[in-house]
Amino acid sequence: MTLPCTGMRVWVAVACLWWNAFAPGIAATPAPLARTASGPVEGMQQNGVAVFKGVPYAAAPIGALRWRAPQPAPQWQGVRHAIAFGNACIQKPGLSLENGGDAGPMSEDCLYLNVWTPRVESGARLPVMVWLHGGALIFGAGGLPLYDGAALAARGTVVVTINYRLGPLGFFVHPALERSDPGGPANFGLLDQIAALKWVQQHIGAFGGDAGNVTLFGQSAGAQSVLVLMASPAARGLFHRAVAQSPYGIPSHTRNAARATGVRVADALGLPGARASLAQLRAMPAEAFSQLDAKPLSLAPSFIVGDVAVPMPILAAFQQGRQAALPLIIGNNSDETSVALAFGIQPEELVKRIGAARILLRSLYPGGIDDAELGRQVVRDAVFTAYVRRIAYLHADKAPTWRYYFSHVPEQARTRQPGVAHGGEVPAVFGTGDLCNCLATPLTDRDRDQWARVTERWAGFARTGEPAATGGLIWPKDGRLKATVIEFGEEEQVQPAFMRDRLNAFIGVLNVLGLAASGK
Repeated sequence: MTLPCTGMRVWVAVACLWWNAFAPGIAATPAPLARTASGPVEGMQQNGVAVFKGVPYAAAPIGALRWRAPQPAPQWQGVRHAIAFGNACIQKPGLSLENGGDAGPMSEDCLYLNVWTPRVESGARLPVMVWLHGGALIFGAGGLPLYDGAALAARGTVVVTINYRLGPLGFFVHPALERSDPGGPANFGLLDQIAALKWVQQHIGAFGGDAGNVTLFGQSAGAQSVLVLMASPAARGLFHRAVAQSPYGIPSHTRNAARATGVRVADALGLPGARASLAQLRAMPAEAFSQLDAKPLSLAPSFIVGDVAVPMPILAAFQQGRQAALPLIIGNNSDETSVALAFGIQPEELVKRIGAARILLRSLYPGGIDDAELGRQVVRDAVFTAYVRRIAYLHADKAPTWRYYFSHVPEQARTRQPGVAHGGEVPAVFGTGDLCNCLATPLTDRDRDQWARVTERWAGFARTGEPAATGGLIWPKDGRLKATVIEFGEEEQVQPAFMRDRLNAFIGVLNVLGLAASGK
């Protein structure tokens, strides 16, 4: 910084001239530079961590590249400045802001990623953590303050967050597409994630990362993506550990169902439904797709079965042992039903509709709770807790598996909320509770200590394959013969046989659904 030195007393002017002459050379810190195979990238230094924002990992999926598998990003000449997040992918304006943070400017040109690293050295070989954001496959972005990677990077990892295509631009089937490419891609957003993982394999060494030690982690739709990619032959070998935070047991769509939705989308855009041409669909302004949020026009929050990314349903793939044998952390939160409320689902009404079956449910939930609380807990366990247990049970024979239940509500919020909402563990994992502007109350020192232990466990898992924390309990592996959960509550607790009877009841239903989906 240069100071104006006129109009000062003599001794002040001399000091000012000295500062302008010498201080810039003393105080300036060179911007971090990573030399990738696509070209050099210049980032910035923040709190001891090098940050690179808005790095393209694939070509802009616009024009003829709309609804195509992602293509390689073009190379560039000279130094590319990476100091601002890239555009968020097309989504309903404001939806992300209401559910975790402002996604920023939106564009169909959105296939960018961000990197936080403690050392920009090609030989550092630091563990890599690649984050897949949630948002029901219709909103969100990798650049939200909630996902700032500095705290994890400070623990010796290279953190990568990405954008991927959302909504009808990311998950779409239409007769015109199928005529052009029979049986071709449908889950374009998942193919973007795979392209980002391939980018990591090729380029992350320039940022100090080890392409042979990549942990894929995500929440909600990002967690579903993690499970899909564990089971997808198209992603095999691109990552080596996995963390699934609050995946959900909601079935994926068949291609036929997705095609019917695609026809309705074309109608809603003013095109001739099933007779719309690919040229007409690709000529529609991208912003037009951001307004298509009515239920019959959306596939959220599920994938489409029957393409290269998702050849079979998630549960069926795990039941048949087709997933990669990677170490896995998986779990969910104590108030996951908050996401059902956000989508207009009333758990109390669901309980009333099942009539006499309430008697059976109440036997699984003793304690005299009312229908509203019963519904809240049933939705949480049927959609999340039982699904997490089932996936862990199926995976534990193939690879080390750790299961958690996150119930640590910040101290000052414990009288205001019934549990940890869907996504409420994310600021603990990233260490962003004081930065994200996403909490109802400030954190206390005790909250910070508890949450920092979670950050440490996730980073430790990425480094060594063991989710250990200084001063924390030993986290036992989950398994078929000894079901075990660690509960991150007011204190850490190891919970054997956690919710055993009710989860067994719900898992019976999941088994039936999985067998039906797999045709057995």
